[in-house]
Amino acid sequence: MARNRQSRREAVSGHKRDLILEAARQVFAEEGLEGASLRAIAMQAGYTPAALYFHFESKEDIYAEVLRASLQSLGLAVNRAMEQARSPALRLEAAAMAFFRFYADNPRDLDLGFYLFRGGMKPAGLGHMRDVALNAALEAALRPVADAAIEMGASQERANLLVVECFAHAAGLLLLLHTGRIRMFGASALDMMESFVKDRVSQLSRDRLPG
Repeated sequence: MARNRQSRREAVSGHKRDLILEAARQVFAEEGLEGASLRAIAMQAGYTPAALYFHFESKEDIYAEVLRASLQSLGLAVNRAMEQARSPALRLEAAAMAFFRFYADNPRDLDLGFYLFRGGMKPAGLGHMRDVALNAALEAALRPVADAAIEMGASQERANLLVVECFAHAAGLLLLLHTGRIRMFGASALDMMESFVKDRVSQLSRDRLPG
């Protein structure tokens, strides 16, 4: 009996936590980390600000949890895209393009992911421990790109550099895409990303050819 009551309490607590996170996601999307307040999140969730402290210690703690869930979804999307890829080259292409498509289709997640750049060129972050965990989650989502490159014969250093290149190229194109600036150039962000990835895969293939 006591166990059943505890299970019900945990279920109710988990439901409240989920409601808070969903409300926070909406508020952060509209106001950003700096503009959002615990009061606004609480109102959106239908609770008092004091109720939020039962589940989270701060606004940054809530933001980190929302971003963690976003990065988990990103990782799942990358892994799903690679399921049918039968060669390292195809896995590399699938992983890199899944990363791009996830953020192309989910601009709010892209905005969440760029929390480090809020406030200009000086990174803000969410506190050292949270930043370490979130950066690790992002690295895990991108790791399949490096793993596939290594399978193709690249060194660890070259594979790591390729991840940086893919990330930087995707970030620039996504910025142009979601701000509408890509239309100024009459270009397709998706086509340009695909072309970039295929070019890097071709380069890796050429590098491993003898003499």
